[in-house]
Amino acid sequence: MKNITAILLVIFSTVCWAQEKKNDTLAAVNLNEIIVIGKKTPLNLKQPKSLTSVEDYLMGSSKMNMIKRGAYAWEPTINNMSTERTVITIDGMRIFGACTDKMDPVTSYVEISNLSEATVASGQQASCHGATIGGSIDLKRNQYKHRKNGWNGSLSSGYESNNQQKIIGAALGYTDSTFFAHVDFMHRDAENYKAGNEKEINFSQFTKYNISANAGYFIDKKNVLETSIIYDKAVNVGYPALPMDVLLAEAKIISLSYKYIPDSGVISDWETKGYFNTITHKMDDTKRPAVPIHMDMPGWSDTYGFYSKIKGKHENHEFLADLNSFYNKAVAEMTMYPADLTENLMFMYTWPDIRTLYNGLSLEDNITISPETILRISTNLGFHSNTVANDFGLQSLRIFYPEMNATQNRFLKSLSGNYTKNAGKLELGFGLAYAERAPSVSEGYGFYLYNSNDFYDYIGNPNLKNEKAVEGNLSFGFKNSRLTSKVTASYFHISNYIIGKIDPKILPMTIGASGVKIYDAINYASIFNTDFNLEYFFLQNWNIKTQIAYSLGKDDQENDLPFISPLRYYAGIEFKKEKINAGIFASGNLAQNNFAKVYGQIKAPDYLIFNINAGYSFNWNQNKIKAQTGIENIFDKYYATFSDWNKIPRMGRNAFINLTYSFH
Repeated sequence: MKNITAILLVIFSTVCWAQEKKNDTLAAVNLNEIIVIGKKTPLNLKQPKSLTSVEDYLMGSSKMNMIKRGAYAWEPTINNMSTERTVITIDGMRIFGACTDKMDPVTSYVEISNLSEATVASGQQASCHGATIGGSIDLKRNQYKHRKNGWNGSLSSGYESNNQQKIIGAALGYTDSTFFAHVDFMHRDAENYKAGNEKEINFSQFTKYNISANAGYFIDKKNVLETSIIYDKAVNVGYPALPMDVLLAEAKIISLSYKYIPDSGVISDWETKGYFNTITHKMDDTKRPAVPIHMDMPGWSDTYGFYSKIKGKHENHEFLADLNSFYNKAVAEMTMYPADLTENLMFMYTWPDIRTLYNGLSLEDNITISPETILRISTNLGFHSNTVANDFGLQSLRIFYPEMNATQNRFLKSLSGNYTKNAGKLELGFGLAYAERAPSVSEGYGFYLYNSNDFYDYIGNPNLKNEKAVEGNLSFGFKNSRLTSKVTASYFHISNYIIGKIDPKILPMTIGASGVKIYDAINYASIFNTDFNLEYFFLQNWNIKTQIAYSLGKDDQENDLPFISPLRYYAGIEFKKEKINAGIFASGNLAQNNFAKVYGQIKAPDYLIFNINAGYSFNWNQNKIKAQTGIENIFDKYYATFSDWNKIPRMGRNAFINLTYSFH
């Protein structure tokens, strides 16, 4: 019955196609599957829940999923590919987590209150930030230099009933003709959440602090100098799907940029930025009962980088050139404390001080063949070098790879072409691409990394070849004054696909582990994705949104790949009139019949949940107050999805209230 209800919602949304007869035209656009969430208006104030997480907003893209290990810091995937095969940046800056278990994704370092837009690009349709196969996300913070002169700011607070999450935030900024500055603060504190039927999920609490600040100086109308800082700190973070929690996750991110914006000429924008970030991550098992052996597992990641990006236009060419470079140092270690205090401590490097140097050049040309037709051609060339800087760690890896060199150099290439044709209300596009990526630090140099999802220890392989992918994509869109709809599809054939293979000759290190897997390359794997998005406006104040996505992933033996989404859907209806908004939404998955049994995955059943929300904004002494409230998972459904690590159930019924006071 629940699936029939959801399908009826989707059909109702789709039937609205036939109700609109007004003529309209589409401007020529690129095929790029780039979803921009939010524009100049503060992103959080445009949404039904202004103080939710960045991850929730990213889920608005049909290309995105989240692997959840708890209530905090979900791992984003693009086209059903995890962070090894994607690139995630903040304002174009490369940042790498310090956790071998991916408990500190880059998306966790930005708050929704200081986010301007999130650009999600599929495959090679935005490769300027580095070598990627699955796609990229660029999280862009608010650009306060565009605000009107004077002081501006806000105060916000929120509460969520399920996990008693308490949220408080504040922002203050100043802008005049030559100077701008802004600082944003957000604090979150949550207890354990409850799944459906009031089942408490232990070790799901978290506390988080985030400060984001930037300041700039207008040298003149064409030249701007800007600096920015992000400080993010999370403590006492529980991960119920893992055997350990997090004592500390801390990020310090700073940058200095210079931007040149001429009034005319071939060059329209030239930005050069230098940046540094340091990430500290400390795992903790001291609060867990019945720990066989206590372990300390800290990790550190430092990155130095820069980019210089030029945009311009000449005749029918709009071009982009991006020279970028970064140097990363990744160290992670493990100290084991035997219960018998007379025994010696055991120590090893799980990331043995891996130094990664990358230098890349990205070129893109958008050629306007006619007012209705655009051809986009892009290429990316990169030099990638890994060095094991720690002698002890190098000798440990040489137990398995006696002939390995301390340094491994690689050249990475990508090339793509996309064609877009507009004919009145219709848009048709297709593209082809080739891309390569280097193995991640864990895949190349990880040392006994325990995976609690399949119960194996993993060992890296420095001799892995570059992973190579051939991509094809297709899109069809229709748009008029009330209706916007689009169908997209993409297919990835990935050669030298990197995945763990069981090695029965090696004994595991972790107590209770099923064995050891060595990262290796199978001949190939294929991933197919398709999605349908529709938004329809009717009766002046109403709109309907529908999203359907389906994916399929296979290896060279026709085995299903892990963490591939079954058919998922979303449908909702919203009402917006002046200062009032309200909506009801349904989302769910069909049962995951194509699950990766060979890779330790278990079947995920279907589910369907409903959310409802309402909001009201009003002016007070020329300032604005906005109140939002709602209930998520109205019927308190107990469920877990295909992307929930160890099938830890998601949050049950949750009522929330958000209040925001802003002044200008």
